[in-house]
Amino acid sequence: MPSMVHKFTCEKQIRLDLFLRDAIKQLDDFKDDQSLISNSKVRRLIIAGAVAVNDKPIRVPSYVVFRKSTITLALDTEKFFYEKPAHDISFEVSDQDILYEDEVIILVNKPAFFPVEATMVESRDNLHAALVRYLHGKNPALRNPPYVGIMHRLDHETSGVILFTKQRTVNTAVHAMFEEHTAQKIYRAVVQITPRGKSVIQNRVFSVDMDMGRISPKSSAAKWGPLSALKGGVHAHTDFTCIKTGLYHGVEAAILEAKPLTGRTHQIRVHASERGLPLIGDTLYGGCDSDRILLHAQSLTFPHPVTGMMMTVQAPVPDAFLLDQ
Repeated sequence: MPSMVHKFTCEKQIRLDLFLRDAIKQLDDFKDDQSLISNSKVRRLIIAGAVAVNDKPIRVPSYVVFRKSTITLALDTEKFFYEKPAHDISFEVSDQDILYEDEVIILVNKPAFFPVEATMVESRDNLHAALVRYLHGKNPALRNPPYVGIMHRLDHETSGVILFTKQRTVNTAVHAMFEEHTAQKIYRAVVQITPRGKSVIQNRVFSVDMDMGRISPKSSAAKWGPLSALKGGVHAHTDFTCIKTGLYHGVEAAILEAKPLTGRTHQIRVHASERGLPLIGDTLYGGCDSDRILLHAQSLTFPHPVTGMMMTVQAPVPDAFLLDQ
């Protein structure tokens, strides 16, 4: 889920963390249970770069805010409410991880178990920071670290192709291609075939089209599912193609190619599960246990933000996505 942007006006001189703690309590999502707001979470929110004062990003919790200042907060309530212990790998970007690079964009093969961006945990590494280090290492003469823009995201356990910008001048065009779906993502998934999914998989090609939204409490792990538009659900559509069926470590399974035509949280995982085909490793949605959720961003097809030419960039499918021989 993307962050919601909130703006506040300061009425007196005060420390930024103290101001934010009181301001967040006034937001609708927090009025029912303010016990979930802690000083440490507010400080980590600031350190993670989610706060600006008069349009200037501030990462210092003790920063003093003056009267009539405007404070902007980009708040992802899911991450704020629920902090699941992370199991991150140690990772540094190398030349072999770069799938494509030119003067304005760079596409990277993201590993599983590595977050895309900074979180509220200051010490936690992430792909964005690792990519900045990689580009700075290629040109150490730069006085400041190079710019890297985050344009879309992959879940913590999802591997595969992800695009970043290297120049702010193309951010608008890249943002538009994801919003308008002129960028087409194709994912590879390994799913468990449950009794309910047997008839679905026989068709080889199927689609899921439904309204969906969050169905779990905000204080627990985020779970999404069918939810009517009247209750806040949003339209989501995914096309699936079955590539192969067989066994995965003794479990009846199938390899699916998934083409999401919308970009909802957990969309592929929810849609596959709704058809009786939960992803292997995705125990949240009914899949059998495994070392990881078997979802991989296999390719991204998009118009180049400068030339307009259509490009397809692919990430090699990990060996773990093979069925038993």
